[in-house]
Amino acid sequence: MKFESYSEIHGLATNGLRFGNNVTIGRFTSIRPSSYYGVGQMGYGLEIDDNSSIGPYGYIGCSGKVKIGKNVMIGPRVSLFAENHNFSEKDKSIKEQGVNNKGIIIEDNCWIGSGVIILDGITIGSGSVIGAGTLVTKNIPKNTVVYDKRNKNVKDRFYL
Repeated sequence: MKFESYSEIHGLATNGLRFGNNVTIGRFTSIRPSSYYGVGQMGYGLEIDDNSSIGPYGYIGCSGKVKIGKNVMIGPRVSLFAENHNFSEKDKSIKEQGVNNKGIIIEDNCWIGSGVIILDGITIGSGSVIGAGTLVTKNIPKNTVVYDKRNKNVKDRFYL
């Protein structure tokens, strides 16, 4: 387990933070299971398996469950947001309405390129590659390459 300098890891979570063997957390990465801004709800937490890494300047918002499999490479400036704010009640501020979360799963042997944003409720299938700058808003099947900000260019990794 290696935490590079200036990484910020908050451990207050209902299920804690679990790190496998040979995991690297890059410089200036923030892992935050609980929000400073909400009503004090404690978040779920993070599980990251063996031989996986998060690049520098990453953000893992693990208010909802975040599970990262084995041999996952996450590039610099990648953000995972495992929650959404509720906002449907007209007579309450958005802040008062709290959050909901479904969680994020990144299965084994994935490469997540620089600047990718992964939103709540997403599963990225094993062996997938997500190109730099992609906004991931829907599930990605295993062995898929996605390289467009709106998930338009989706191809099987072995049939390019």
